Amino acid sequence: MAETIFNFMLSFSSVPRGCYWPEQASISQARKAMDRVKLSPSPVLLEDNIDFRVKRVQYQMVITINGRTPGPTILAQQGDTIIVELKNSLFVENVAIHWHGIRQIGTPWSDGTAGVTQCPILPGETFTYKFVVDKAGTYLYHGHYGMQRTDGLYGSIQVSVPDGITEPFAYDYDQSIILTDWYHKSSTEQAIGLSSKPFGWIGEPQSLLIQGRGTFNCSTLNSLAIVPGLCNTSNPECSPYVLTVVPGKVYRLRISSLTSLSAFNFEIEGHNMTVVESDGNYVEPFIIKNLNIYSGETYSVLVKADQDSSRNYWATSNVVSRKPQTPTGLAIFNYYQNDPQKLPPTMPTTGPLWNDSDYRLAQSIAIKARQGYIHPPPRSSDRVIILLNTQNQIDGYLHWAVNNVSFTLPSTPYLIALKDKLGYGKGKFDPNNDPKKYNLIDPIMKNTVPVHPYAWTALRFRANNPGVWAFHCHIEAHLFMGMGVVFEEGVNKVGKLPLSITGCGKSKVYYRP
Repeated sequence: MAETIFNFMLSFSSVPRGCYWPEQASISQARKAMDRVKLSPSPVLLEDNIDFRVKRVQYQMVITINGRTPGPTILAQQGDTIIVELKNSLFVENVAIHWHGIRQIGTPWSDGTAGVTQCPILPGETFTYKFVVDKAGTYLYHGHYGMQRTDGLYGSIQVSVPDGITEPFAYDYDQSIILTDWYHKSSTEQAIGLSSKPFGWIGEPQSLLIQGRGTFNCSTLNSLAIVPGLCNTSNPECSPYVLTVVPGKVYRLRISSLTSLSAFNFEIEGHNMTVVESDGNYVEPFIIKNLNIYSGETYSVLVKADQDSSRNYWATSNVVSRKPQTPTGLAIFNYYQNDPQKLPPTMPTTGPLWNDSDYRLAQSIAIKARQGYIHPPPRSSDRVIILLNTQNQIDGYLHWAVNNVSFTLPSTPYLIALKDKLGYGKGKFDPNNDPKKYNLIDPIMKNTVPVHPYAWTALRFRANNPGVWAFHCHIEAHLFMGMGVVFEEGVNKVGKLPLSITGCGKSKVYYRP
């Protein structure tokens, strides 16, 4: 166990919106352009094994951590104390960072949810997050003020097992991959549309990103008033993200989704994936061809590099649950000693039908806790809470609501003011009969779960972590417009609150020095 300090400086940076390939340009045309790129390969998976300086593309301001998005991956060991010194160097925007999946036992004020557990961090201020990572697994961090996650404020957390402990599966290399969607409109522009009359929906994303990189459909060029001449296939520095693998080795890919809107299906051409972990909990292994993943979820899959090593393969992300209007997200699964920028000789995979909800539901049901790592839920509940998500109109403004209440953040954070996934089903939830279908034997513990279209999801948890906890939809626009609730749990048992989380609302008065 150790204390590890990370220095995060948030700033606005100008980064490319994507590599623009014309709609009429075929993969073969793009392949010819990529064939001219000659770079040194790496024998292992490295986030920064290739330095790209993208030119002649559309740029926009995004929020970066230490000048990059995604932000740096936090590497820690179970039991470590993480200290993050966060400097807000944004010009006019407040900020907060949520440590997604970290239980924050004893430190609810470090959960990083503005308005719930802390006051937002003002421009120019420095804030310290300090917490213990008590479970090994795959986690995330992301902005939790307004819709800042959409602007690139996110990253990965990898927590390894303690020394002397062996995980129940073997692998040679370990890599985090974040899947996101990307809008040309900033989060501020999107928020204005969502809160206006008439209502302005954010629409479909312009790109799907794999580890921060993607392409854009140039057929929409005119409507976006992009500078002429930026749409081309000849730029050698426009290329997909590259995952370099050594033949015969097994790779643990920690795949996470932090999309603003989209649900994804992720696939590596010609390779099966074995699911072994989700949201920090070991899963009874099962083999899949492609992975359905929703915003806020994390999965570890094992992939063996056992195919023809004389060529590269596509890794793709495709939109599901909504009719796709965005080009496929592309990465290259590169076998070592091949040119890492050599495009595969095949067309990218398209995944399952976008509207096949039965296929997605079947995968959700297939996820069970691994034998030897089962934490059976309580056999019964002391209290049953049924939450219904709806869309309402108030004075001409559109809002999302939970049980007919649209959630709004208070000026004084709730923490200051107040001092187990069981099953899925289709159709309307029947409280008399559906509980009989609950899996009380080996359900997987999760911090994020999907609610499938016209369906329900049942969870059960033990209230054993005093604090105030946000429970909300992880689609940015839905939360922004009110689809969330807060659980208040034994706040009287929370220790003395640090002064650093105060300074807004009534806490200006209550916590004067």
